[in-house]
Amino acid sequence: MTTETTALPSTLPAMLRASAAQFGAQTAIIDGPVQISYAELQVRSTQAARALISLGVQSGDRVAIWAPNVYEWIVAACGLQSAGAILVPLNTRMKGAEAADILERSGAKVLFCIGDFLGQYVPALLDGLRPARLQTLVVLRHGPQTPIQAPASMDWDAFLALADATEPSEVRAREQALHAQSTSDILFTSGTTGRPKGVMAAHGPTIAAFKAWATAVGLQAGDRYLIVNPFFHAFGYKAGWVAALMQGATIYPQAVFDVETVLAGIARDRISFLPGPPTLFHSMLSHPWLAKHDISSLRVSVTGAASVPPALIRRMRDELHIAKVTTAYGLTECGGCATLCDPSDSVETVSSTCGNALPGTEMCCVDAQGARVPVGEPGEVLLRGYHVMQGYFDDPQATAQAIDAQGWLHTGDVGVIDARGYLRITDRLKDMFIVGGFNCYPAEIERQLNEHPAIAQVAVVGLPDERMGEVGCACVILRAHQTLTAAQLLAWAKPRMANYKLPRHVLFLESLPLNASSKVLKRELVQSALALLAHTPAV
Repeated sequence: MTTETTALPSTLPAMLRASAAQFGAQTAIIDGPVQISYAELQVRSTQAARALISLGVQSGDRVAIWAPNVYEWIVAACGLQSAGAILVPLNTRMKGAEAADILERSGAKVLFCIGDFLGQYVPALLDGLRPARLQTLVVLRHGPQTPIQAPASMDWDAFLALADATEPSEVRAREQALHAQSTSDILFTSGTTGRPKGVMAAHGPTIAAFKAWATAVGLQAGDRYLIVNPFFHAFGYKAGWVAALMQGATIYPQAVFDVETVLAGIARDRISFLPGPPTLFHSMLSHPWLAKHDISSLRVSVTGAASVPPALIRRMRDELHIAKVTTAYGLTECGGCATLCDPSDSVETVSSTCGNALPGTEMCCVDAQGARVPVGEPGEVLLRGYHVMQGYFDDPQATAQAIDAQGWLHTGDVGVIDARGYLRITDRLKDMFIVGGFNCYPAEIERQLNEHPAIAQVAVVGLPDERMGEVGCACVILRAHQTLTAAQLLAWAKPRMANYKLPRHVLFLESLPLNASSKVLKRELVQSALALLAHTPAV
């Protein structure tokens, strides 16, 4: 993996200024009819920063964004960071009470919020829930769902008009007061294992990590980057528009994932760079009209999850004709990226591992007692390095539980490190289930079942069982025009895996429950599986 020798900007506002100077008239963002050059993005971001300062936002204040992928998201984020504030993104699928909880706990002073989204007026979700410290709500876009009188808010244009009350020199002073270890953002975890925790990250580590990421995966000036991953997530924010702006690429924000819209956009805009979770590419491959879309412009893709089937990597190369498919691994607590496959790695390495650690990152696997396991043996993945989070916001106890006295971040992921130092994630500790005393890791079983030629996607969950304690349930989505029975699948799988790993139940579904980041919601899947099996005999 190559490393950059040129000195990097120490803060995100400095990075934007450097990119504006280097790429100038080149297009930075295309969002429908809106096209913004790098130079114009700098101007608009400074205008947003001036407006925030006029609202009374101070250095270190938290400013939240609750919106899908739109150009205003990027302008607002760059602006608030130039004003010395800290970005707090909110998940677009949150309900009002969930968003209000994060706004309250983060102490956000300003909220940028989409107006109409998915058939509802989003600011109305905060009616009766708006925290007292939230002084200003800026509505980015209005539409058919917008009330005639939208209370206690201002629109985007009215917000930008406030810039006239603050001189640009004040923005430069705020930027110059920042340094590499200034907190840039607080990303609240998805909350799948309890109340979301706010992960604090700094400017400098974000730039260093994602410059290394962008260089390794081959993101380059002139690339057309369709960002499907949501901006509220590190994959869409840091590996998304931040990496794109560092490299001189053009950003195409995708507000809502729809496979037909994505395929049409790739063909229309000649998209060359498309990262995403495995579900994105499963959806593309299974689309009945895939062949009708010219997606030959696709050059690079990056994917990663606990379970990335080798069969999927092969299909992305052979059927989607993406020349360069790379896998990576990371989590919010380490800034979003920890390991990465190198472009020179073999197809086998890319399909079976998520690469080795980024430069400056230490990695090991340990057993339940904290002792390092031998090479090739599974254990919890621990990380240590410059891009490990500063801690959980206002939660020192949780921070101490996640980062030990030696500075190791305990990821909660189970993995294996080979003799080359390459990591293979086998599962999440919390997803593991125990069949008759034997540990079963769903991702391992999913990887094996995904090799079946009729299967497009599979998720495995553990279900309670009176005799065995727990048993596996495979929830399967078939490829188009394929047929398969539970008995046929189990007969195929039996010689390929230990008996205790063999699923007791097989369910064929049209879709899997996903969150806004396209991760399978396993808790919801367990409940759905139990409901279905209550009316279905065991295999």
